[in-house]
Amino acid sequence: MKKLIINETERALLFKNGKFLRVLESGKHRIPFGANAEVLNTEMPIKSRQAQLSSLLANDGFKSCVTVYEIGDGQLGLQYVNGRFACVLPRGSYAYFNTADERRVDVIDVTKPDIVGIPEAVVAKLPSSVVTSIQVERFQKALLFFDGRYERTLGPGSYHFWKNDIKVSAEYGETRLMPLDVSGQEVLTRDKVTIRVSFVCNYRVTDLLRAVTEVGNYTYQLYTLAQLALREYVGSHRLDEILENKQEMSEFIFARLREKQNSFFVEFSDADVKDIILPGEIRNIMNTVLVAEKRAQANVITRREEVASTRSLLNTAKLMEENATLYKLKELEYLERICENVGNINLNAGGDVLTQLANALRGNK
Repeated sequence: MKKLIINETERALLFKNGKFLRVLESGKHRIPFGANAEVLNTEMPIKSRQAQLSSLLANDGFKSCVTVYEIGDGQLGLQYVNGRFACVLPRGSYAYFNTADERRVDVIDVTKPDIVGIPEAVVAKLPSSVVTSIQVERFQKALLFFDGRYERTLGPGSYHFWKNDIKVSAEYGETRLMPLDVSGQEVLTRDKVTIRVSFVCNYRVTDLLRAVTEVGNYTYQLYTLAQLALREYVGSHRLDEILENKQEMSEFIFARLREKQNSFFVEFSDADVKDIILPGEIRNIMNTVLVAEKRAQANVITRREEVASTRSLLNTAKLMEENATLYKLKELEYLERICENVGNINLNAGGDVLTQLANALRGNK
């Protein structure tokens, strides 16, 4: 005889000569010679290496100490132990030893993708092998498709669907105002100068479903539409006209986009040219022209100031010639300025001081 100790969380299947005899409960057992015991964990479904479950269930003693769950096609089993979710059981037959734990299995129909009647806390614990999850941000909408057919529009939130024979997919769209940046477009002007233009426009999708289902890759088509509007304007204007009327270019492109917006189920709010980059040779020429223009303007201003200054002196001279008192005051003003910068002045006793100073300025003796 052999001794065998079985723990509280274990049961044993006793076999002799390859034939199942009975179930051994927890405790100490004596195993007769020629027999063997297969010890199993009571928390796991019964899987014997020596016998199929169907043959074990044919034994009344075995059947009385186990509970059997059948999960069919298109079904899943959600197992709860003592009221807490434990695991998912896929299609098949499962038998558990009866223990003090309260065990139940809820059989769920998963032939349809929607998960209904299951608490969110339980859904969050389901493995990715049985659930498809879709996360929609607060600034998004999502178009839900079953096998490529539109089902409904999802708002912000978390959504979960069963993985089955129906393919679940989602197409996301922004509810925010979105930028469309067209950068570094090399375009030939009317006078055959190649320039690079960058501009940006902002739009909002007005009908996401139609934009996705009726317009192939609508973001790319919006980009192409903006490109064509840009090329249309630049190709019909000379370089000087483009540089002088940058705002006009923005308004033209915006008008073209607004004309086509309903066809793409969007709404453009604005469009503006960011940069116009000229070739190196053209930049050098324009810099040279700009320098020459500024020099010419500076010369004109200088000449204008010289003329104004001369005219002012002439007017002052006429006034002084006509008014002796004014002449005298002007003479005193200059004497004051000179005295501020002269250290010593020698005068004789002939005549008053002002007369002698005036004569000194005139060079009289």
